[in-house]
Amino acid sequence: MKVLGVIPARYASTRFPGKPLVDIQGKSMIRRVYEQAAKASGIDKVVVATDDERIAAEVKSFVGEFIMTGSQHQSGTDRCAEVVEKVPGFDVIVNIQGDEPFIDPAQIDLLISCFTDPQVQLATLIKEIHTPEELFNHNLPKVILNSKREAVYFSRQTIPYIRNAEKENWLKAHQFYKHIGIYGYTVPVLLEITKLAPSSLEIAESLEQLRWVENGYSIQTRVTTIETIAIDTPEDLNKIIRS
Repeated sequence: MKVLGVIPARYASTRFPGKPLVDIQGKSMIRRVYEQAAKASGIDKVVVATDDERIAAEVKSFVGEFIMTGSQHQSGTDRCAEVVEKVPGFDVIVNIQGDEPFIDPAQIDLLISCFTDPQVQLATLIKEIHTPEELFNHNLPKVILNSKREAVYFSRQTIPYIRNAEKENWLKAHQFYKHIGIYGYTVPVLLEITKLAPSSLEIAESLEQLRWVENGYSIQTRVTTIETIAIDTPEDLNKIIRS
């Protein structure tokens, strides 16, 4: 099984323009993500997928590999699909978030381990929720699982609803999970899902993975104990630097 790690990176972020190029303690964000991804033992090759020459130049400066992609893509998944068409010979694609400069390579390898089962089409990571702040935070998608540990549904709402219990007791009544935004796809399935039209559930929740669920694809999960640190805004960056 050959695995390609793809880091989608665009310059025009609404909340943080130029985010991949910001300096974090002497290295650009995209370089830090690239170097962490390259440490994953299950990945055979890492590439940055970008539509911006400034990002490409930065990757070239640290002797990384990049693929120029179109500017029309609405998601990192779409950008990964274009990369597959330009870089053949891989069985599994891992979509690595370009705004997590300290991603742990062990998380990437955990995701890849899902594909030792040839029946797995798509995979992602989840993490146990232990605090009310996370449980009721609408910016943190929650995940419902079936008995095979496949994702049944994702929601920004707190799911499942615990009947006959006060909200302050929900964490005692059920083990909730939040979604960690790293994806793996077999190449054939990646090419299929990027041809699907946006679904009603995806539009309602603004979560692209609901398009796959709604169209009958199964998403295998693994539970990680490692916390991810995403940088969405300049304020997030300042917190990282101060810490």
